[in-house]
Amino acid sequence: MGRERAERDGDGKPLTLSVRVEHWPIRGQFTIARGSKSEAVVVLAELSDGTATGRGECVPYARYGESVDGAVSAIERLRPELDGGLDRDRLETLLPAGAARNAVDCALWDLQAKRSGLSATTLAGLAPLHAAQTALTISLDEPGVMAAKARESATHPLLKLKLGRDGDADRMRAVRDAVPGARLIVDANEAWRTDLVQSLLTVAAETGIELVEQPLPAGEDSLLAEIVHNVPICADESAHDSTTLEQLVGRYDAVNIKLDKTGGLTEALRMADQARALDVKVMVGCMVATSLAMAPAILVAQTADWVDLDGPLLLARDREPALTYAGGEVYPPSPALWG
Repeated sequence: MGRERAERDGDGKPLTLSVRVEHWPIRGQFTIARGSKSEAVVVLAELSDGTATGRGECVPYARYGESVDGAVSAIERLRPELDGGLDRDRLETLLPAGAARNAVDCALWDLQAKRSGLSATTLAGLAPLHAAQTALTISLDEPGVMAAKARESATHPLLKLKLGRDGDADRMRAVRDAVPGARLIVDANEAWRTDLVQSLLTVAAETGIELVEQPLPAGEDSLLAEIVHNVPICADESAHDSTTLEQLVGRYDAVNIKLDKTGGLTEALRMADQARALDVKVMVGCMVATSLAMAPAILVAQTADWVDLDGPLLLARDREPALTYAGGEVYPPSPALWG
């Protein structure tokens, strides 16, 4: 494809690296089955050749054995590579898929775009970007509270419900009653019991849920190959990069591609191509982070079946310049933000 033929970043020119940790307050509290948090802690990587600077943002995730300090250290260990420049091919041999590589990979895309005067979209061999309808996440709470929040979010045509505790059937029914015309997807974050997963999928079908994300723990999801998929089931924690995708066929109908899991835009685009080749639907997801983290994922969102890039909408404030969100859609980034 065009992106495989695109000129690679880096011309051997030495690069300088800046890494810093930022704290972004969340509006209220963000709650999933694993717990709650009140801020997004992100790692920002900047690469400069003295004229142009590229930026990338990541969110290390403890569920995958990552930490903020670990991500910073992993990025810092790249410094000896920078004297001769660094490109995305080389980066993939130096860091594993994950948050640290994501920040640097996206910074390299941004740097190449700014050096060349071409957009990252053009460099990737993609058609011009368009706005994409994105989900808005409703945190896990009591059924009535989630229903009220869904009603307050009626301007968003697509809502994502965080589930994963006793009473999930009531949560799905309450939200559907509150917003009868909304599109709904749900995310159990590995928390459904094996003896309840079939009945909960039945309730999901009855309430018009479009997609159920990661109902069972990764590594314990073989049951999904044996039960009836009343609703399409999407892999999240079970799917990280293109090397994990083929083994999920038969268990899952869709895959949630997150740049913090794939290790950046480069692998995310590769994984999306592979999913289509395997007839697996694509969801593009995110961690709670700023517009800078969402911007590269918009390239993958162009052909996705579901888009969940609402991270900045959950924050009390966003970085400037920011992405534009309107009418339930997220718009392509300006070059000043990324790419």
